[in-house]
Amino acid sequence: MHSIRQGAASELWQALVREGSERSGQALDEMQESYLVFMLLRHQGDAHLLARTQALDFLTAQQAGFTLRADALRDVGDRYLLIAGLYPEYARRRVGVEYFIDLGRGAYRDVADASRAGYAELFALLSRTYHGPVRTLQAVRALPDAASRLPS
Repeated sequence: MHSIRQGAASELWQALVREGSERSGQALDEMQESYLVFMLLRHQGDAHLLARTQALDFLTAQQAGFTLRADALRDVGDRYLLIAGLYPEYARRRVGVEYFIDLGRGAYRDVADASRAGYAELFALLSRTYHGPVRTLQAVRALPDAASRLPS
């Protein structure tokens, strides 16, 4: 994969992810960093993130047809990552951050099982290292003036 340099929002997310990675002590490889930035871009306009019934989304994704299953599980894993990393107070009110981490890792592991080689490799890695991106996002959230620096 090559570096992410495609416009203002991606550059802002990339800078925030790198700073969060440094502050959290989580060394993300290029594949993890790229995925995290693109995941943030894909979900930055999700106004319903915290309104979803996450467990129901996970079950629905598990039951999706083969062609839709990997994408649906990826979205579930992404949303769990966002909640555990950027909105841990929401997780604590409901069931706790570890619940979201465990199910998110499981969703990514299932994506790896349901995908072709390159995609499977990425999601197997993300499943194994799920805590790293969570800690990185938690550090992004804790950055001084982070809210004013986040792309809309």
